[in-house]
Amino acid sequence: MPKFCANLSMLYTEYPYLERFEQARNDGFEAVESLFPYEHDLTLQVSALKDCGLHQVLINTPPGGFKAQDVTQAWASGDRGVACDPARVAEFKAGFDLALSHAKALGSQRIHVMAGCIPGEYRSQFVDPSAPLAQTSSGAASTQGPLLDTYLDNLAWSAKLAKQEGITVLIEPINTRDIPFYFLNRQAQAHAVIDALGVDNVKVQMDLYHCQIVEGDLSRKISQYMPTGSIGHFQIAGVPDRHEPDAGEVFYSALFDLIDQIAVDTAWSGWVGCEYRPRLGAVPGATSQGLGWFKALRESH
Repeated sequence: MPKFCANLSMLYTEYPYLERFEQARNDGFEAVESLFPYEHDLTLQVSALKDCGLHQVLINTPPGGFKAQDVTQAWASGDRGVACDPARVAEFKAGFDLALSHAKALGSQRIHVMAGCIPGEYRSQFVDPSAPLAQTSSGAASTQGPLLDTYLDNLAWSAKLAKQEGITVLIEPINTRDIPFYFLNRQAQAHAVIDALGVDNVKVQMDLYHCQIVEGDLSRKISQYMPTGSIGHFQIAGVPDRHEPDAGEVFYSALFDLIDQIAVDTAWSGWVGCEYRPRLGAVPGATSQGLGWFKALRESH
């Protein structure tokens, strides 16, 4: 059975954020991840992790802004990261510094660097907004253009700082149905970026929900990329509505078995993040009531 962590930004939203740690622990999770922990008191988060015996395994860089208090407004304004934007390099670096300080305090060994959306002035250069990076015949991302150059430079800079702290930088292809014009969409693009960087602490955050929407063929892609050591984290959600993984078109039980098998063969020890919206919404107990799939897995192992 893979190691699952609860995404506290999307699960247990019927409770205040600082109460979600205990709820996750009570439901059997040993670790948590968060999108943006910046708007909550950092000291109290550290205490909650310690009190509940949980590990924080992942946080995102801010979607935009220079300070913690900017994060909520940046998201509300439509920012989804700025790593690819040549005009916002200083903002990216300020955001990464903020993420790094939080990761160190929380004990998170992974930071997802959000690539961001293609700035408006560049969008006319891309014929198909669902695949905004130019593609070679092999499906790998082109290394031409100011956006990709900026993205690679920012990743190299952040990876160097992160390595000093024993932290892995993650990059995540995201479907453009949920986030139109997002810069990174396909697994081949992400792995081409990693190859271009040539550093050992940048890996792919393979979100199977996004991957199924954009390209499918999940078993083959897990089998292709996981043995290379370039996948640092998985995330899951049902497709198409992003509810529990037992709701929708993806047969996750088979994928979990495949991840288990490859993990044994390769000594992979990463986590699978539960990043979905409970079907019952934010009513009391909604998240716990939707964890039948998780309880069944625990009982069978």
